[in-house]
Amino acid sequence: MNGAGNDFVMIDNRELGLDLTPEQIRKICHRQRGVGADGLLLLRSARGDADFGWDFFNTDGSEAEMCGNGARCFARFAQSYLGEQELISFETLAGVIESQLSGESVTVGLTPPVDLRVGERIETTSGELEIHSVNTGVPHAVLFVEDADKVMVSELGHEIRHHEHYAPAGTNVNFVQLSDDDSIRVRTYERGVGETLACGTGVVASALITAKLHGASSPLCVRVLGGDDLGVAFESNGDSFANVQLTGPAEFVFSGQIEI
Repeated sequence: MNGAGNDFVMIDNRELGLDLTPEQIRKICHRQRGVGADGLLLLRSARGDADFGWDFFNTDGSEAEMCGNGARCFARFAQSYLGEQELISFETLAGVIESQLSGESVTVGLTPPVDLRVGERIETTSGELEIHSVNTGVPHAVLFVEDADKVMVSELGHEIRHHEHYAPAGTNVNFVQLSDDDSIRVRTYERGVGETLACGTGVVASALITAKLHGASSPLCVRVLGGDDLGVAFESNGDSFANVQLTGPAEFVFSGQIEI
């Protein structure tokens, strides 16, 4: 499946009982020697009151707490086992996610963002940079740039992702360009993946910090590298945000089998 170009392998693991190793996950996600994906999601039975649960892994085999685009795809994947049910909840390491489906469009409600920090400065090989951060299920750093197309995302993103300021867990890194039409453009370097065509939690982090620093109102339109527009809705109260929602496409690409 893919959500705005961010692609995922989905497996119904309720009866298979797979316990995949990082090596197996890397093989499945390899774009030449496997299926090819930015991440892998296992659908499992819920341990609490949600409809389902998930186990989410980055393409390098590491487990991640949350993924906004993955959450939208997972909701549509789960819906295929529930008929036409439009409201679906599922457990993640970041908490229970509520989703609402309307055709190929899915809205997910994210857990409340935490650890908002603005105006910090770090030293990089490109000089001193002003950087902002917030955790929208996973940690994100946000830098505002004049032209997102000219940013060396892979190089600078990799450096900031491993910067001592964010040790030991590291961070995802978003490069944000303001537009004249009350929208923003975002390119994201993800932990365990590299630059992707879209990152849902990164889109949300970028929108919230844009609202905090530049007065953007809800909902905010965010254009990602893949060309899709995602919508971020929120309620703001000083330094805190509530009822954060991410809306965008979630599409099936193909289904099949693979030997692991």
